[in-house]
Amino acid sequence: MLLISGLSGAGKSTVLHALEDAGFFCTDNLPLEMLREWSMIMHTRKRPAAVCLDARSGFTANAICATVKETLAEYEWQLIFVEAEDNVLQRRFSTVKRRHPFPIGEDLMDSIRKERESLLPIRNVADLVLDSSHLTPYELAENAELFWHKPESKSHRMNCTVMSFSYKHGLPAVADMVFDMRFLPNPHYVPELAQQTGRDAEVIEFLESSSEVMEAQERIRQWFAYSWPMILKERKQYFTVAFGCSGGRHRSVYMAEKLADWLNGEGLALPVIQHRELGIVERRHAEQTGVVS
Repeated sequence: MLLISGLSGAGKSTVLHALEDAGFFCTDNLPLEMLREWSMIMHTRKRPAAVCLDARSGFTANAICATVKETLAEYEWQLIFVEAEDNVLQRRFSTVKRRHPFPIGEDLMDSIRKERESLLPIRNVADLVLDSSHLTPYELAENAELFWHKPESKSHRMNCTVMSFSYKHGLPAVADMVFDMRFLPNPHYVPELAQQTGRDAEVIEFLESSSEVMEAQERIRQWFAYSWPMILKERKQYFTVAFGCSGGRHRSVYMAEKLADWLNGEGLALPVIQHRELGIVERRHAEQTGVVS
């Protein structure tokens, strides 16, 4: 379990939201009196959990520390403390036009300094201190996740959809990235292939006999190998890549299938396959290159 604390405006909510996206059960601004009971419930559920405690609880840092240490005796906790430089916090509060919660009626800079001083006992026992002064929200979230996950684990995996479509029926509105496959050889003009799809062996054989098809497939893979880490840094939760061709039956279907297999095989995603014009939606599983409805 993780305890999140720190200075107002430093980014505790960003850290909490990142952990929630990573599968944590998260609670913000929990009353201090409920921490022990909350810990018992989370321990019983046996799932990752995170709670945010700070100046808003109405208790001193020493009281929070004492309660945390008492709870630590029974449950495994780690503490992340989020802070930022005074001038950065001042700028953030001025930008969002919100009142600093501690203490009421003080000058903003005085409030920031007093809160920093009051929370020093918590900072001193933190397992990780995150200074968000020069971090983007994405970088702050990534640092929080890296603290929790083992280095070799996948810290963030998007929900990825790979789809095919026909240009006759318009571009898919949900697509984040679109590839036009109409420049490739068209199986539609081979009579025995016209009614088949890009999932059928004869169509696959026809397409893979073309050097243009194979080069296009390799270049698309190279593009994703290059861009995927940067896409992940944006911390998108959903990403849709679409392949289009004239009828949405052959070339786009084939390329969507091949990219989904590659993303799966490389461990980058467990994509959902959607062939819009064929009315097919399937999920690609990690242990196989086939699909299961």
